[in-house]
Amino acid sequence: MASLLRKITSIANGIFRSVFPARVTQDPEEPITLPSKNNIEDLIMSEPEKLRGLSDIYRFFRKNTTPIYFVSPTAYNILGLGQWIQGFKYISHFDSFDGGHFRVTNPQQNTEREFQSMEDMVNYLLSHKESVDLFQRNGGKGKILTVMFDEKTEEIAKQLGVEIALPSAELRKRLDSKIVTTQLANEAGVASAPNIVDVQASSYEELRALAEKNNLGEKLVVQTPYGDSGKTTFFISNQEEWDKVAKKVIGETLKVMKYINHIPGTVEAVATRCGTMVGPLQTDITGYKELTPYKGGWCGNDIFPELLEGKQREKIIAMVKAMGDKLYENGYRGTFCFDYLVDTDDGEVYLGEINPRISGASPLTNLVTSKYGGIPLMLFHLLEFMDVDFEIDVDEIQKRWADFGSWTQLVLKHTEDQVRLITKAPRSGIWRMLDNGEIKFVRNSIDWNNVSDNQDAFYLRVYDAGDYAYLGADMGILVARGRMQTDDRQLLPRAHQWIRAINAEFEYRALDAQEVPHIPTDNVRKMI
Repeated sequence: MASLLRKITSIANGIFRSVFPARVTQDPEEPITLPSKNNIEDLIMSEPEKLRGLSDIYRFFRKNTTPIYFVSPTAYNILGLGQWIQGFKYISHFDSFDGGHFRVTNPQQNTEREFQSMEDMVNYLLSHKESVDLFQRNGGKGKILTVMFDEKTEEIAKQLGVEIALPSAELRKRLDSKIVTTQLANEAGVASAPNIVDVQASSYEELRALAEKNNLGEKLVVQTPYGDSGKTTFFISNQEEWDKVAKKVIGETLKVMKYINHIPGTVEAVATRCGTMVGPLQTDITGYKELTPYKGGWCGNDIFPELLEGKQREKIIAMVKAMGDKLYENGYRGTFCFDYLVDTDDGEVYLGEINPRISGASPLTNLVTSKYGGIPLMLFHLLEFMDVDFEIDVDEIQKRWADFGSWTQLVLKHTEDQVRLITKAPRSGIWRMLDNGEIKFVRNSIDWNNVSDNQDAFYLRVYDAGDYAYLGADMGILVARGRMQTDDRQLLPRAHQWIRAINAEFEYRALDAQEVPHIPTDNVRKMI
């Protein structure tokens, strides 16, 4: 009450000063400063005050004067966020919109460049003259968001006078380790599937000895500390399977787990000073040969309100909150992705891994929390880095997306082990599925808000005509209403239809004998 009275008094005094400036007691040498507009909203916002609810947060970002840039190979991970934030821009490598997105800048490459990683690409984009010019036109300051970055990115940002609105690269690197994640989870009381961590094995015999000593069974899941789980997770139950991956495992510090029959899923959350806010649960779409050449590789998500209702859902949310609070204790703040495993034999729920970053789960999370909850989860990440104090009830806000419509994202990779030149590629925008299984381009669109029903889908193009297609390349992403996967983890017929139809929109030609295309390494093949 006292705080409210102070605010009312402050507003009244401001209005009084604006109407009767001569009567204000003030140093005669000091000019009177008034808000730019004599209205109550500007008078309230003229003094830095703690944000206490959604109305304050909406107003804060609507009146934002700090430029915010998302720098990444594509704009996909937080596409659509700009409609909530004044001064939001994307800087991306791939021109997915043919220059038609007013918030997107695509720095032009003057020469062919061989990127060694996503971080390398981000560093190139950040330091490109077109990006630097954009920063200068917007006042030379600002905040940077990205998916992947390193210490060099931090150096470039510091030289340019912009701030990376994410935890430090050093901290992210430490928390990105599957071994460190497991150890922190143990401290937080968050269960993982039966495992041992921080071990090494130079032969299958040594691996079996470790498994037998720790009662992990015959079928094992072996992970190296860093990297995309689809490429650094190995399923080993015999000598032959060991031999296939031995070179990738020997000499590494390992996490060795008991294999469980499970349903994999993910949920994005934000660790804040007010507690951890948890987004809607998603189930993973992984390992389908129509979508990815990688065994167990991630290739999309379904999100629907019926997913894991009751005690299982409550337990996952409690686990995510506990993990987020533990991360915050360790200096990490902002968005992170919590991968969970549901044991289909006994219903137990386990932590899979943590991705301390904006992730592939971000698009559907922000779609649902904004469309059905009234505010994208990503805004709460930004509040942690916007030099503003806030106090929110995370549980009350979290209830806003308790019910929502079903959506799917599919990431379409190039699954053929041959390099070809793309001569035609489907456009970004809204496509419609026809009765005969073919698709028709309906209209240009800069995000998924114009997906009207289950026959429509938004497609974001990554690789275009003139690019080379190669094994594992992220060709594009499809976002549609409704589910694409059954409860027992089979692609629905509509998923097969969309995959075939999108792939049919590409045309290729074989390479000439003298062509020597640059094929990115595994480190940079993943574009979202």
